[in-house]
Amino acid sequence: MIRREYLAEVVGTFSLVFAGTGAIVINDVSGGAITHPGIAITFGLIVMAMIYALGDVSGAHLNPAVTIGFLIAGRAQRNTIVPYLIAQLSGAALASLLLKSMFAGHATLGATMPSGSAWQSFVLEVVLTFLLMLVILQVSSGSKETGIMAGIAIGGVVALEAMFAGPICGASMNPARSLAPAIFCGDWAVISRQWIYIIAPILGAILAVPIHHLLRRQPAT
Repeated sequence: MIRREYLAEVVGTFSLVFAGTGAIVINDVSGGAITHPGIAITFGLIVMAMIYALGDVSGAHLNPAVTIGFLIAGRAQRNTIVPYLIAQLSGAALASLLLKSMFAGHATLGATMPSGSAWQSFVLEVVLTFLLMLVILQVSSGSKETGIMAGIAIGGVVALEAMFAGPICGASMNPARSLAPAIFCGDWAVISRQWIYIIAPILGAILAVPIHHLLRRQPAT
């Protein structure tokens, strides 16, 4: 029987990818009815909702980069990392499969792609995930994104970063969110660019950890 925290990560990541990439797909097929700000807000709101719904169960990581960041920060148990990653990737895959069944003619299923150079998007994804992970570490308790303000703060950062950086790099900050639609859309041009959205978010999350520790260090008396 699947443990409840792993089930929560499947459900949470499914919800994130279904709502977020679903907003992209529906925006395309409806002639822009949702708009770019609407897509950014959708990502922020679904993250916020899942933190409040699932934060007490699994921590609502919903993101392999966040899980790895918690591990590096010493807040997550090593034996939970692989099951968390599998749960997140599974949830993302289920969401993309469902979207594909409904919108089979859509070219990308909401996958992230750089609109400029690969280097430009790589740097953006590192910085965006660094900022996101730093906020998560500062407002979370242990390895769990919980508390009255955690959902608002983290969801707000996701929406903010998607709002200003989305047109250039896609503002993924999440390997599972990018990899699942890329694989199921079946376009090699999209799949071949996903190294950006795997490496950069993980690097950004890792870089946030020492800064968090410095900020939390007690001043000498």
